[in-house]
Amino acid sequence: MCSMLTIYSNDHQLHRGKFELSGSELVPCFECPERADLVLAAVRKAGLGDIVEPRDFGLDPICRVHDGRFVQFLQDAWDLWTAAGRSCDALPYTWAVRDMQAQEPEHIDGKLAYFSFDATSPITSGTWQATKTSANTGLTGAAALRNGDACVFSLCRPPGHHAAVDYFGGYCYLNNVAIAAQYLRDQGAGKVAILDVDYHHGNGTQSIFYDRDDVLFVSIHGDPDQEFPFFLGRSAETGTGAGRGYNANFPLRWHSSADEWFAALDKATAIIADYRPDYLLISLGVDTFIEDPISKFRLTNNDYLTMGTKIAALGLPMQFVLEGGYAVGDIGVNVANVLRAAAEGGDSK
Repeated sequence: MCSMLTIYSNDHQLHRGKFELSGSELVPCFECPERADLVLAAVRKAGLGDIVEPRDFGLDPICRVHDGRFVQFLQDAWDLWTAAGRSCDALPYTWAVRDMQAQEPEHIDGKLAYFSFDATSPITSGTWQATKTSANTGLTGAAALRNGDACVFSLCRPPGHHAAVDYFGGYCYLNNVAIAAQYLRDQGAGKVAILDVDYHHGNGTQSIFYDRDDVLFVSIHGDPDQEFPFFLGRSAETGTGAGRGYNANFPLRWHSSADEWFAALDKATAIIADYRPDYLLISLGVDTFIEDPISKFRLTNNDYLTMGTKIAALGLPMQFVLEGGYAVGDIGVNVANVLRAAAEGGDSK
């Protein structure tokens, strides 16, 4: 088995939201610190390789992907929230729709609405530090690929694939995998592919690269006619302008079986193989698990071994970036199964 470097920071624990809006109720956040803690423990138990702290890359690589005003908002949001006399987690309660003006308001309530798309993603006193470190965790993994590592795991929390150029949501604030991909391009990579295997469509990643041919985005996810985030992720979305043909979505209906999921993965990996990228980045969500509390696919523990093997068969330098997975009792073993199988598969290349 080839060694797989893991990048991890305790800073993720600074982001500890209390509630999110789910259905019609405020419920405890499904995206919680225990997720990363359990994944780290499973990685250690599997003996995959070294575990290191992320480097600080500053804001420049972040601002290569995200709008500067949005980044500034994330830095300032908690202070603006508390200055308005609030001490609870910051959540929006309104959003601009079709015939309203898309203009950033002065008040923090308006700013939260302007820069977000849902009420699942609370901002707390530690959210910015955790989010910035999560982006650095992705960047450190990308730098390791550039330095010759074949298999890298960025244990990012908060996750990132729902965050777009200038808005957050879906538990995501900065788009870790997009920032890593852009960094690789800026460092000289000709082409980068992103494979998103999270149950929910990576709308932010798609949006960021939708008009580009230098970053291929391929996603397998719950059908947006049924599933969050609802408004992106259809198979007809194939890119625009220079990016036409470089975005591929494989939406699957609720309760899709492992066989159906792997049939989509085979099509996805064929597209990636034809693209012939220099690097493959994987948005690794394990909320495709049959017992995940907010998802509706039917993969089992052993299916994640198959997933890792099939991804490794592409024979590309690969970086796994943690996204979703909310069955906390199984998140560690499922992530470790993907990584272990990928490392074993990569060893044969």
